[in-house]
Amino acid sequence: MTAVTGPATAESLPEAGDVSVAIPPPRRRHRRMTVSATVAAGVIALIVLVAVVGPFVAGDPLAGDPAHRLLDAGAPGHLLGTDGQGRDVLARLVDGTRLSLLAGLIPVLFAAVAGTGLGMAAGLSGRWGQRLIMRTLDVFYAFPAVLLAVAIAAALGSGMSNSIIALAVILVPPVARVAETETRRLIDLDYMEAARASGARAGAIALRQVLPNVAPPVVVYCTALIGLSIVYAAGLSFLGLGVSPPTPEWGIMVSEHTQYIYSAPFLAAIPALAILVASVAFNVLGDGLRDLLDVRGEVRA
Repeated sequence: MTAVTGPATAESLPEAGDVSVAIPPPRRRHRRMTVSATVAAGVIALIVLVAVVGPFVAGDPLAGDPAHRLLDAGAPGHLLGTDGQGRDVLARLVDGTRLSLLAGLIPVLFAAVAGTGLGMAAGLSGRWGQRLIMRTLDVFYAFPAVLLAVAIAAALGSGMSNSIIALAVILVPPVARVAETETRRLIDLDYMEAARASGARAGAIALRQVLPNVAPPVVVYCTALIGLSIVYAAGLSFLGLGVSPPTPEWGIMVSEHTQYIYSAPFLAAIPALAILVASVAFNVLGDGLRDLLDVRGEVRA
């Protein structure tokens, strides 16, 4: 057997009677996360580590000393200085990481489950079922997401749990739209027709054929939503609709420190920078996951 590995020449052509030609298989494409996405994943891992371990080593975030208020960053015993009540800014920033991270994760997890279920139900149902579900969710698009979150949080009252509910409500419709779009893309493919022709039940088709293909784009989209949820949660706390003081949380810290914006601008800048870094990290990670998972690649049957 003659192996053809390059352009055909007189010497490389197989002899008469030798009809078996070996062609090397194509190289498989190995996808890797980009450098920026890897760095973002490292930043997120550091944020999670700080949220878990930090409160045990950073000191008491509520202990104040009026005699040492508004100390600059780098003061002895206070790496990031102190606030207007003499509380250590680093201790409050570290302790607030836990609440800020939970405010970003929990609403997105709820929206991922509820939105995926509603989107798949709309995509797999008939014309009227699809219209009923999606037109109902489209009502939420009549209002800006921020204003709707503020209205829901104001109606429910301030508090961490109520702000999480408000954020979850506004995040379900966009996730459902992503899931519905992907489901509608899949239903006319050959392997879906084969599954229906074989007599498979709708529930089995949804779990075995549709969900594995809908999950990657939903995961990518929800990863970016975590950063947005952190920003929204901080905004609600800034307006007094989220976590109540003196509980440390990044949005509360920005709100408390705005009164010192001229005398000690670093106080508001530090938690604002933390919000920015966390939000950008989750967005960059979402872009990296999109390339890694190849959400527009082959459909898994």
